[in-house]
Amino acid sequence: MAVPKRKMSRSNTRSRRANWKAAVVATVACPQCKSAKLPHAACGVCGTYNGRQVLEV
Repeated sequence: MAVPKRKMSRSNTRSRRANWKAAVVATVACPQCKSAKLPHAACGVCGTYNGRQVLEV
């Protein structure tokens, strides 16, 4: 198991952790009802995907 030889400084630790950012969830408008939905997924409001009804809502 790899073990660090020296203690990592506070600035190095914080600058390394600064790159862990939460990504914004990508949404697109549903072509039927214009509500926000995840791309490549059925709309939760109207239940359509690719122009056809796939879910009963």
